[in-house]
Amino acid sequence: MEPVECDRCGCRVLAAKNSWQHTSVQWTAEARAACVELDDAAGPVSRARSCPAMRESIARAAVEGRIGVLDD
Repeated sequence: MEPVECDRCGCRVLAAKNSWQHTSVQWTAEARAACVELDDAAGPVSRARSCPAMRESIARAAVEGRIGVLDD
């Protein structure tokens, strides 16, 4: 897993691209707290299960070669 910073909020996660379609993301407590989409203060019912901005940041990192894609 490689660190990726969100282009929107700047939080950092660990991500792995197993293929262009499959991404694994490991969120730290700090990243969850910083992410607008995953804000723990919003409570578990309203909290999103994923962050579109982070997904886009990870995809951009893969396209730009900043993280590897295993099946590439």
